[in-house]
Amino acid sequence: MRIPGRGMMGKQFDACPLCGGGKKAEVVTFTADLGFEVVVVRNVPATVRCQCGTDWIADDVAARIDELVDDARKKRLQVEVMSLT
Repeated sequence: MRIPGRGMMGKQFDACPLCGGGKKAEVVTFTADLGFEVVVVRNVPATVRCQCGTDWIADDVAARIDELVDDARKKRLQVEVMSLT
């Protein structure tokens, strides 16, 4: 799963490449539609662009989300809702 937030060589973007807007730290909800299941992860720390609303998730947080989604995939439930915190 690719989650935006890092540019080449792991550098964090200072301005949004889509709108050029600034950024602010927020807590968001991440969803993944696996076709047979929907996984919802709440309380995800992210950097949200002020102008376009695009959220960018840090690499370490994305890795944790990957683990949660993989665990949910193994359960094969239709909907799995969990919290990152």
